[in-house]
Amino acid sequence: MKQQETIIILDFGSQYTQLIARRIRENKVFCEILPFNQDPETYRHKNLKGVVLSGGPSSVFDQNAPICTSEVFELGVPVLGICYGLQLIGKLFGGEIERSKKREYGKAIIRIDKSENLLSGVRDNTVVWMSHGDHLSRLSPQFEVLAHTEDIPFAAIGNKQKKMFGLQFHPEVAHTKEGKRIIHNFLFRICQCEGNWTTESFIDTTASSIRNEVRGGKMILGLSGGVDSSVCAVLVNKSVGKQLHCILVDNGLLRKNETQEVISAFRNFDLNLKLVDASERFLSQLKGVIDPEEKRKIIGRVFIQVFEEEAQKIKDVKFLAQGTLYPDVIESTSFKGPSATIKSHHNVGGLPEQMNLKLIEPLRELFKDEVRELGRKLNLPESIIGRHPFPGPGLAVRILGEVTKERLSILREADDIYISELKKADLYDKIWQAFCVLLPVQSVGVMGDERTYENVIALRAVTSVDGMTADWARLPDEILEKISNQIINQVKGVNRVVYDISSKPPATIEWE
Repeated sequence: MKQQETIIILDFGSQYTQLIARRIRENKVFCEILPFNQDPETYRHKNLKGVVLSGGPSSVFDQNAPICTSEVFELGVPVLGICYGLQLIGKLFGGEIERSKKREYGKAIIRIDKSENLLSGVRDNTVVWMSHGDHLSRLSPQFEVLAHTEDIPFAAIGNKQKKMFGLQFHPEVAHTKEGKRIIHNFLFRICQCEGNWTTESFIDTTASSIRNEVRGGKMILGLSGGVDSSVCAVLVNKSVGKQLHCILVDNGLLRKNETQEVISAFRNFDLNLKLVDASERFLSQLKGVIDPEEKRKIIGRVFIQVFEEEAQKIKDVKFLAQGTLYPDVIESTSFKGPSATIKSHHNVGGLPEQMNLKLIEPLRELFKDEVRELGRKLNLPESIIGRHPFPGPGLAVRILGEVTKERLSILREADDIYISELKKADLYDKIWQAFCVLLPVQSVGVMGDERTYENVIALRAVTSVDGMTADWARLPDEILEKISNQIINQVKGVNRVVYDISSKPPATIEWE
């Protein structure tokens, strides 16, 4: 089988690094995001077509400024530096960098000096997006100017012989009008990519890789019925068949009727599927726990314990498959070293340091929309593919404060009303994620002639492409009114409903 062509993105900490990856993949070229200091020996054996140096918040003048090894420029493949990446190339190859008098952030107009290779077909006077505090003030004689702006003499540079290029602006963001064309030029004119990374090729390559790694060993997988675990299950089943044992763990933290719905949805799939009721075990471990990170770690720990116990009942189980996605990995891991954790994900955080099963994560390099496309190619039903994301810790992180049976019951009933009404109004498929949150506060209300002091439910609905960023959904007033009335009238213990209008960033999609 022909080796998959790959672009490596070295991450210097830019908020736009994931956008670079998305733009490359839109061209049917596979790419990976790696830390800026990744040893090139780990990826030079791939069918490497090019390297992109991302932007980043650092200055090349910083004492501990991130710098990639010089071997990156000796791999024999084209290199494109974006923003900080350009400045790094400039500094390493004899140019001079100057601190800008003020940070340049926003739209700028570039004038094209050389309309070939990287900027082939790009219109003169086109709008680009700048975001930098330093700039290249003197260009090495090894490079030539490809474009400039009124304030930046070297907005784009290139060395055709060494196939090294740099952009002071961000071609990956929508504000750069012809950014997609520039990225296309780098991939196909400069890197000579074929653009053959398709869903079908991913299925074939991944299935083959799983077979080679697992060989005759058996594997278990937690099938929650969510998009990620479902696609993972079918893909792994396609790879190793009956060697895969799917386990549906009822952790007591699932939505209303979820266990029955999942079993029903997979009735037509030839999967080894076992239901394990561990709800009392999870709830007992969560008793009195309020801190969200602690909840996640407890749930992750018990989850693995349950799986290891089930694995012992199946002879020769050596592998645990999980539906970890790229955004999970990105949010839970700092490529630059120690940093503040946004939150640990169930699939990638909270796992014991010593685990008796080897982890297989075939989806960990995919974004959500890519996973859904993959699911359709694997003939999963739309009822599974179209399901909104659901966190591994389940309703535990949608109950702020202690998780109890009573609070779970309140949240389940409210959430069921909310989702049902969104589906009736034909809004569910237009929303990335919608759910209820049970708040740790009570408020005064009036029902009949009596005052009440009961719970508050927050409704959350967001629109997004991949979950990396999200905006709150503008639901119609009449739909919100109907949902609110039904929850208050039908769910005992709730007397107030509020709607969350926070976007990500600065908020996250989930409340915990």
